[in-house]
Amino acid sequence: MPFLQNVLRGRNIPESRLREVAHHYELFAGVSPLNAQNRALIAALEKKLQASGPHLPIYWGNRNWHPLFADTLAQMKKDGIRRALAFFTSAYSSYSGCRQYREDIQRAQEVVGPGGPEVEKLRPFYNHPGFIEPMAENLQAALEKIPESRRQAAALAFTAHSIPQSMASGCVYEAQLRETCQLVAAQASAQRWQLVYQSRSGPPSHPWLEPDILQHLAKLKQQGIEDVVVAPIGFVSDHMEVIYDLDTEARTLCDSLGLNMVRAKTVGTHPLFVEMIRELILERTSPQPVRRALGTRGPSPDICPVDCCLVGGR
Repeated sequence: MPFLQNVLRGRNIPESRLREVAHHYELFAGVSPLNAQNRALIAALEKKLQASGPHLPIYWGNRNWHPLFADTLAQMKKDGIRRALAFFTSAYSSYSGCRQYREDIQRAQEVVGPGGPEVEKLRPFYNHPGFIEPMAENLQAALEKIPESRRQAAALAFTAHSIPQSMASGCVYEAQLRETCQLVAAQASAQRWQLVYQSRSGPPSHPWLEPDILQHLAKLKQQGIEDVVVAPIGFVSDHMEVIYDLDTEARTLCDSLGLNMVRAKTVGTHPLFVEMIRELILERTSPQPVRRALGTRGPSPDICPVDCCLVGGR
């Protein structure tokens, strides 16, 4: 509950809704898997940097739970760190996935005071080969779990976290997601796909991005589809939005409908994804950086424009 209260601070969320979401965590021993997944990613990256360079220390800070980012920045100041690069575990540009993290950094710097490190973010990586190729590999593995005689007719649903329309209108979140879907589907030779959304948390009166994953699954069954692969394209690890919203809630619905659901893995600690983080670091530390990107949009800028990822025009 304290974690959820941090997540929803400043929002008028009733206590009953908080307890409902808390129950999701109780199904998994009351613990979010996210911290363990972050530790695993950090360990894999440390090993990669030790073997291939650059030899940099790694620090870790969270927005809503320990280790909190202000505490991490204070430790960095104590350790004499003056400059740092920030890797956000979000591939896409939106307020909650980009600008809000930059605001978190600014607030933490204000808390730490003079002498704290300067922090520059690494660019969004939604179209980097190190993200696309592991997702395509995982999607292909999921497709192969469907009997070959039915594979051609199977549906593919890419899922991402829904955000309010007011937030989506101020960023390129949707456009980036669609490009990622196209790139991953093409590499996995998947023809039929649909981008859908999950994990909505706002009141019904506020429009959010649709269609919702559960509504989409029910529609697929009505269309006579027997098999569906669900690929969580919007996430980098199997945290609560994946293991509850998809592996629990969506799968329960599919079982009740008689719809065979196969869920593709997220990138997690895939070696290509870990190497991608190293490449993003080298982009900012090398005199002649190589900036890889697939698709038509090219690599995102290192420095966010002043008006990027606004909410409602503010």
